Amino acid sequence: MTFVYSLQSALAGLLDGLPPGRATQAVDRLIATYRGRTPSSTPILRDRSDVAAYAAYRMPATHAAVGAALAEFRARAGEWAPASHLDVGGGTGAATWAVADAWEDGTHTSTVLDWSDAALSLGRELAADSEYAAVRDARWQKTPLGSGARLPEADLVTLSYVIGELTGPDRDAVVAEAARAARGAVLVVEPGTPDGYARVLAARERLVADGFHVLAPCPHDGTCPVQAPDWCHFAARVARTSLHRQVKGGSLPYEDEKFSYVAAARFPAARAGAPDRVVRHPQIRKGQVLIDLCTVEDGLRRDTVTKRQGPLYRAARDVAWGDAWPPEAEQE
Repeated sequence: MTFVYSLQSALAGLLDGLPPGRATQAVDRLIATYRGRTPSSTPILRDRSDVAAYAAYRMPATHAAVGAALAEFRARAGEWAPASHLDVGGGTGAATWAVADAWEDGTHTSTVLDWSDAALSLGRELAADSEYAAVRDARWQKTPLGSGARLPEADLVTLSYVIGELTGPDRDAVVAEAARAARGAVLVVEPGTPDGYARVLAARERLVADGFHVLAPCPHDGTCPVQAPDWCHFAARVARTSLHRQVKGGSLPYEDEKFSYVAAARFPAARAGAPDRVVRHPQIRKGQVLIDLCTVEDGLRRDTVTKRQGPLYRAARDVAWGDAWPPEAEQE
């Protein structure tokens, strides 16, 4: 994927210029911030060292999570495609790259809004090497995020890993403003933690109240059946480059980014009869597969698919956490 090669090449030189250990220290602080519960009234990315560390540590994972969410959204959105995209709190632009990947044959424009000059500056540098015109030509605009923010209208508005940085009132105001600004759809992505899911759930409720239809991951617009202490989240696999391993440690060539999300649109799903969603890792046992589902009619439900069910059983053995169920061929 173009994104991976461009990012790896651009960041290698940036980190070489940092003092020894500076990137690792910045990553440790960012990890504590993203896992914590304390919102901020100032940008988390304070200087170029922070931003370079963030890009190496977070951009691949953010890109993977947003890309996975967009794939599920597109499966329900039919032929709809955005002519314009607004990346709210986009930092160095991971969501902008993901949107360009999702509609790589499209001609949409992207605007990245953030309150960190350093993040916008680095994002612009990285974008210059992209093969996607929507990324290369993106607008990078400094904008305070909070109760007073006024967002420009766009077909698609994304808020990825940003509302957790805001205070409660500012968070509510930004989600409401995103709903107003979105002519077509809104995507909210947060860490796959109980707190991250709670923020996504609140955003979902606001979007539904404003007349949006939930296209993913939920198979319905009703009350979410997943309530605390449980939480709804999914995972996207991220290939670790040598640079990624350098700043994060660990020896595995991959990691799983856990995330929660909601994708909602002003239009209903293109396909009637929304599929159920697999909300846990399926359990494969001798002659059967146990699948935990979020369903339209029954809320949370466990289905047991046995070997006697032939094609459906074979499909069940291949289904993954986060997939729609049953497969499209089986529905037809």
